[in-house]
Amino acid sequence: AALLTLTRKRGAATYAQTLQNIPETQVTTLENGLRVASEESNQPTCTVGLWIEAGSRYEDAKTNGASFFVEHMAFKGTKNRPGSAFEKEVESLGAHLNGYTSREQTAFYIKALSKDMPKVVELLSDLVQNCALEDSQIEKERGVILQELKEMDSNLADVTFDYLHATAYQGTALAHTVEGTTENIKRLTRADLASYVDTHFKAPRMVLAAAGGISHRELVDAAKQHFTGVPVTSKEGSVPALARCRFTGSEIRARDDALPLAHIALAVEGPGWADPDNVVLNVANAIIGRYDRTFGGGKNQSSRLAALAVEHNLCHSFEPFNTSYSDTGLFGFHFVSDPLSVDDMMFCAQGEWMRLCTSTTESEVTRAKNYLRNAMVAQLDGTTRVCENIGSHLLHYGRRIPLEEWDARISAVDARMVRDVCSKYIYDKCPAIAAVGPIEQLLDYNRIRSAMYWIRL
Repeated sequence: AALLTLTRKRGAATYAQTLQNIPETQVTTLENGLRVASEESNQPTCTVGLWIEAGSRYEDAKTNGASFFVEHMAFKGTKNRPGSAFEKEVESLGAHLNGYTSREQTAFYIKALSKDMPKVVELLSDLVQNCALEDSQIEKERGVILQELKEMDSNLADVTFDYLHATAYQGTALAHTVEGTTENIKRLTRADLASYVDTHFKAPRMVLAAAGGISHRELVDAAKQHFTGVPVTSKEGSVPALARCRFTGSEIRARDDALPLAHIALAVEGPGWADPDNVVLNVANAIIGRYDRTFGGGKNQSSRLAALAVEHNLCHSFEPFNTSYSDTGLFGFHFVSDPLSVDDMMFCAQGEWMRLCTSTTESEVTRAKNYLRNAMVAQLDGTTRVCENIGSHLLHYGRRIPLEEWDARISAVDARMVRDVCSKYIYDKCPAIAAVGPIEQLLDYNRIRSAMYWIRL
């Protein structure tokens, strides 16, 4: 019993202690503009990754899908490690290699033993500087991507969000899907992919991030050894400036009565990454909460919308979102419901939005802030999440914002701030709507627009 008590005391830490004991994020900028950032800990493993300011927003209608195609090709060999030699070398370390592409960033990262960090840096540098882009591998991967696109069409949640971007940012680069169109994937050539890499994979647009049992000095030394050859600009010169993507209140409806459930997403324009209003909007989303029929709690859940959904059988699930980009964002909610519950669910969800603007209480804000603090501390779980946090922060904010600073921002939010900020972004604004499935009951756009304000007599 005494030993158990000792173990509990040794492993316990208050929330405040947890925030104070987080190691400092060290950042070094190389001569070519590459930023090297790390957080050291006593972990036996480390995650090292490259976060690159490149994605589908940097493509045009003809090249949409190039970034996703390049991500696939990055793992198919380099000029120094042709074919499957690259993957075999990663596996020989017992490491895990992964990557992803979004609308504004591309990432490649490897989780390995801490002692293998120099080798991991070498592999990552080879991946981005010497991608082979062999014709045979391109044709093979083209078929893989086309099959993925078919499978993605069956994920109606993803389809709905692609439609939401397409209508909210119509005519701009943010309207593009990350994966590209089937027609583009069929016709993209090696020259297209090589041009994309040459234009965007440049040192000032990259962050080499690491977390775990590594030394920042050793990481910088490895970066100097392997990344000094990454050029500052492309052959054509500097990268074109990012075009402004303007939000449009509009809708896309893809009605299919053969489908069992309707997917509806509604959003207004939100702020960009660096806007302080994001913290308040995240508190507002925590007040709305999220719900799925597999959850417990029933109508006694703290979320009013969840309680209504349970009591009146309004939907199968709902979730709010706050998706940010460099200069704009989408703040909204997505729900999945039976065909005959679409109108009722939309009415209740919009009613919750209006309540945020007019009637938010301090007790709701306190609960929501505690929820955000929990989610924030969960970012410390594992070297991969910490590494991604470092890389993304340096791209979005130019620095890694400490958790203590996030906590202070969250603590400063009160009910009046939530009401004021929600009124700024939601009240009497034209929303973007995307709907897929049996959506006959979804009201006309003008009716939905009229529910974006309350007339009080």
